[in-house]
Amino acid sequence: MGFLSSIFTWWNGATWGTALFTRRKGGKVGEDQWGNVYFQAKKPDGMGWTRRWVIYKGANDASRVPPEWQSWLYGQAEDVPDKSLPPARAWEKPPVPNLTGTAQAYRPPGALESGKLRAASTGDYEAWSPDAA
Repeated sequence: MGFLSSIFTWWNGATWGTALFTRRKGGKVGEDQWGNVYFQAKKPDGMGWTRRWVIYKGANDASRVPPEWQSWLYGQAEDVPDKSLPPARAWEKPPVPNLTGTAQAYRPPGALESGKLRAASTGDYEAWSPDAA
């Protein structure tokens, strides 16, 4: 990321203001498997809340925050996920970010982008007619 882009863009990672605020007011708490870094304020605010935030690796997309870190960000878990959660079960799938708009997005068989034909109708459909009623 270039110097000017880091000053003026917020969608490609942290801006200078966020980076400066992070160094002055917060401390690093952890990092997830995708490289996102999580921070917590050193002191609670006037209401007694401790601010928590994430600096994304790459584009800012909230769907790239795993569920365990999402619960920490919203204050549902007091401690970081590595310490407060049990180990993952064998049947659990890893989290996947939102793939809408990418080549990996789900496209049903009848969608134009999939290139497949939809299933033929079975003939049990009868169109409604106002005259028949």
